[in-house]
Amino acid sequence: MSDKLPQQPQNEEVDLGQLFNAIGRLFEKLFKFIGRIFKAIFSAIIYTIKPLVVYFKIVAVALIIAAVVGYVYEETKAPLYYSNMVVKPHFDSKYQLFSNIDYFNSLIKSNNFSELSSIFEIDSSEAKVLKGFELKAGPETQNDLFIEYDEYVKSIDTSLVDELSYVDYVQNRDLLSGRIFSIKATAHKSDIFTHLQKGFKKTFINEFSIHQKKVRDTTAYINRLTLTTQLDRLDSIQKTYLEVIRNESKKSKQTLSLSNSLPLQEEKTATKEYDLFLKEQDIRARINKLDQEVAEQNTYFDILSGFNRIGIEERSIQYRYSILFPILTVIAFLLLFLVLKAFNYIKNYE
Repeated sequence: MSDKLPQQPQNEEVDLGQLFNAIGRLFEKLFKFIGRIFKAIFSAIIYTIKPLVVYFKIVAVALIIAAVVGYVYEETKAPLYYSNMVVKPHFDSKYQLFSNIDYFNSLIKSNNFSELSSIFEIDSSEAKVLKGFELKAGPETQNDLFIEYDEYVKSIDTSLVDELSYVDYVQNRDLLSGRIFSIKATAHKSDIFTHLQKGFKKTFINEFSIHQKKVRDTTAYINRLTLTTQLDRLDSIQKTYLEVIRNESKKSKQTLSLSNSLPLQEEKTATKEYDLFLKEQDIRARINKLDQEVAEQNTYFDILSGFNRIGIEERSIQYRYSILFPILTVIAFLLLFLVLKAFNYIKNYE
């Protein structure tokens, strides 16, 4: 048995060596696989841009021609202007706003200038310069999002609160989840934007928003009437209670035997007066809050920032044809080269 004992560490060293070798071969294969991926990506990039180098002279001439044509087209084309209006709709009129933006754009595409001039109360000649409208989410702070999330959590079942965190809520919000919206109007005339606000006022004042406002006003009237009635009853109770205190005070002066219990009676009376005072303050605070909510949303919408009197010239890349045309030329050249290569490969395939 003594001859076999020294052989055990050798067997363990052999097993560990085989294990490390296997791990080393695994990492080697992994690194080779990653290397092949990067090599394939690099080869694809080189193969794609290779035609630009091989046919450099042709590409350069094509780019110069495209840039010149784009510049000429950019200078001869009527300039495009834009302006933004930030609004805060009330009474769920944002849904009609979203629908009307698509409707206005469809009228522009179909050249229905008579309907546009009727909606915005402008001349048909001014309606023809309209290019389109775009509805985007308005500027929002983190505090606004926190308040919105808090109101959303209070409106759903408490069992679902843990399933939707604040981050998930913000990521899953759509356009109509917000309260403030930015309306971008584009036109070929720079001083037309202030004339468009009348048309949007009609958008916010619709049958549904009018109904919603009536419901809100009726509910607010009923709640205020209930609170006022409670306040009147509380005032009556206070007067009755004070009258009882006066009567008890007169009796206490006539009866000397009640002098020892008077401090306890005064402390109890002060406690009731304070409770009635707190109740009165609570009712008045609820009435003030209700009046404040009605005053803050007494219109169908608020214009936080109106259209500018003079629009800003649109200079984004999609309208810079001197840059856009060369880019499209390069893309078209590369696609043509790849199509020809694929065609020759299929033609010669056996």
